Amino acid sequence: MRQKILTVVGARPQFIKAAVVSRALASCGAFEEQLLHTGQHYDDCMSRRFFEELQIPEPTWNLGVGSGPHGMQTGRMLEGIEQVIRDWQPDRVLVYGDTNSTLAGALAATKMHCPCAHVEAGLRSYDRRMPEEVNRVVADVLSDLLFCPTATTVRNLAREGRTETSGVRLVGDVMYDAVRIFSASATRLPDAVAGVAVPFALMTCHRAENTDDPVRLGELLDGASRVASLLPVVFPIHPRTAAAMRSFGLSLPDGILGIPPISYLETLALLGRAAVVMTDSGGLQKEAFFAHVPCVTLRDRTEWVELVEAGWNTLVGTSPEAIVQAVERAISSAPPDHREDLFGDGHAAEKIAEILASEPVEGLFYGQSD
Repeated sequence: MRQKILTVVGARPQFIKAAVVSRALASCGAFEEQLLHTGQHYDDCMSRRFFEELQIPEPTWNLGVGSGPHGMQTGRMLEGIEQVIRDWQPDRVLVYGDTNSTLAGALAATKMHCPCAHVEAGLRSYDRRMPEEVNRVVADVLSDLLFCPTATTVRNLAREGRTETSGVRLVGDVMYDAVRIFSASATRLPDAVAGVAVPFALMTCHRAENTDDPVRLGELLDGASRVASLLPVVFPIHPRTAAAMRSFGLSLPDGILGIPPISYLETLALLGRAAVVMTDSGGLQKEAFFAHVPCVTLRDRTEWVELVEAGWNTLVGTSPEAIVQAVERAISSAPPDHREDLFGDGHAAEKIAEILASEPVEGLFYGQSD
């Protein structure tokens, strides 16, 4: 009998990761996988386009939770996921990354005594002010299988008492799989960047630590404006960031091309022409590395410490002066050595499918909640 896998997704990075893992699960033939979309990212530019272009199976359930305060959003997700687990009775729940959807999926599975596997386990920024850090730590504690993308993440978990005997598996990064699979299809640039001089700086911003703080967001935009005197800045504006700018009365500075959110393939196409990336996104830090593009990270800390140590990533916070200085160094210096094996061999999803197929689940924990 095939294992029943309930995959919980809700945000752009999870759609990309699930695209390659779902392919591997389908190819394996040992699973019946159903997708549950929490609706955390709910508009077409952040959700529907990703499902279509990455050929992700249509979600069986869409909770339509939408945005909102952390507690309210997570609570609604928890209620909906728990009901699906009760009705469908999966053998295992599969969660990705560090969003509220990740947290809700891991919590619901544990409350319902259903095994949970966490893809991208072991990441640590060691900054509990970041909601993502709390989400990933809790998901790791609750999961019985921890799929780690790098050797650093394995060491992080070992310091917390989790090793191979307690479910830790080093598989590589599924985002590297995605780049390997989809890069050849990433040829079309967004229409909104037609005529922009090449090379340019690609900037994104969406983390709560920046968008919820008018001072930091203002500094970030100031820094980007100064960078625009060096080279064009292309800025796909996340809905959360656009709402924050309106709320704080912040306008887009001259010299920055603000465009609507872009798809994954458009992101890869832009990376192929960018001289530098400025971002607070965890995923884009890696995507820049895969494209051999230096990254200036608009945060005080990062969970992807490997990229900082390798010289491909510079942490600057939101200081305008630090942003400009880091960009100047990035575009004027020779690139550092590029370790192709830093995030595995590009076949992490296949390893995940093989491990899941080999792990017994019958009679493990499944039961009804009190």
